This record gives sequence, C-alpha cells and structure tokens, in this order.
Amino acid sequence: MSKVTTSTARKDFSTLVNRAAFGKERVVLTRRGKTLAAIVPVEDLERLEELEDQLDVEKARRRIADAKARGEEPIPWDEAKKRLGR
Repeated sequence: MSKVTTSTARKDFSTLVNRAAFGKERVVLTRRGKTLAAIVPVEDLERLEELEDQLDVEKARRRIADAKARGEEPIPWDEAKKRLGR
C-alpha cells in the first residue's frame, strides 16, 4: 500500500487508477499528513461489501433471537416498510 498526496493524485490520477485496477495496489490519499481516502481494486471493494452484508445478517439474526428470547415476535419486513411509509 502506498501513500500519495491529493495534489500528486490530481496530477497522476489515471496512473493511480491503473495501479489499483491492473496492479491490484491500494493507494491511500493524504492531505497535510492526514489520511483522507483510498483508491482500491474493485475486488477489494466487493469483498468489503460482502463482509458488511455478512455482519448485517449476523446482527439481524442476533436481534431476532434476542426479541424471541424476550417473547417478542419480529415484525415482517413488508410490515416494517409499511409502518415506515416506504
């Protein structure tokens, strides 16, 4: 993983994108020594989103189990959407 200032990134944006896309390199963008963002291969982003989805499912399962343990019935998704006006 390399670090590049935002001013350098502006000048070399296409190179940085190619390094991430084809070289599978992660490039961290900084400004005044602070980390701001990153340019990453799309595979990294997809994996991160998969992990976030897995965590969301685990959290939902725990909440449902907790509700059932208290004798509460979970609200079906369609009913929750209606209550929220969606």
